[in-house]
Amino acid sequence: MNFSDEEVERYARHLVLREIGGPGQQALAAAKVLIVGAGGLGCPAALYLAAAGVGVIGLVDDDAAALSNLQRQVLYTGEDLGRLKVDAAAEHLSGINPHVFIEPIAAKIVAHNSRSIISRFDVVLDGTDDFGARFCVNEACVAEGKPLVSGAIGRWTGQIGVYAGKPCYRCLVPETPPGAETCSAVGVVGALAGVIGSMMALEAIKLITGAGEPLVGRMMIYDGLSGETRTVRVGADPDCPVCAGA
Repeated sequence: MNFSDEEVERYARHLVLREIGGPGQQALAAAKVLIVGAGGLGCPAALYLAAAGVGVIGLVDDDAAALSNLQRQVLYTGEDLGRLKVDAAAEHLSGINPHVFIEPIAAKIVAHNSRSIISRFDVVLDGTDDFGARFCVNEACVAEGKPLVSGAIGRWTGQIGVYAGKPCYRCLVPETPPGAETCSAVGVVGALAGVIGSMMALEAIKLITGAGEPLVGRMMIYDGLSGETRTVRVGADPDCPVCAGA
């Protein structure tokens, strides 16, 4: 793949990076990344992946932009209220980088469609706040052999992990936690979504280009109030209902 002079200038800061360079940028241009959830985490992840030159970015969400989203969902403006998020996001992302193809998928990830959607992409990012959707995405990623970058936020705390085969997300969260909380119920500081969503994009870039050590089999926890992070290992559950037999 040959880059135009405009693309060489656009990606200049990547091209001089030893860990990315020309081959890594070509890998980004050839990659297909799916973002499940065009919300607080999906928005910054999509912005940075589009800016990075990922060739195809799929966005899955069936929701419309609402006023309460604007505190953290940085892809949308007041003019987007009432529009499908995936349509508004596709328009804005295309303006950021015309070399990237944005595929809006106005749907909710459920058991009957998850594999058919996920199978078409190389890397999957999950930023939803619904455990049913998270379990569907994880199961489809394991079945299709796709690496999963999973992020979550609430109040002042965020976490991110990468799952590629074993262990999978269900090894960490075997069942929906009792009293599971959502951002709408407990709140979340908007800038935290930017921190974790950007890190999700970073992990996807590392997976695609082969740079560094992605958080495979590890989970990083960020405490926004203290400014501290810690990383824990995620062990494979031999009784996991999803990956035990993989």
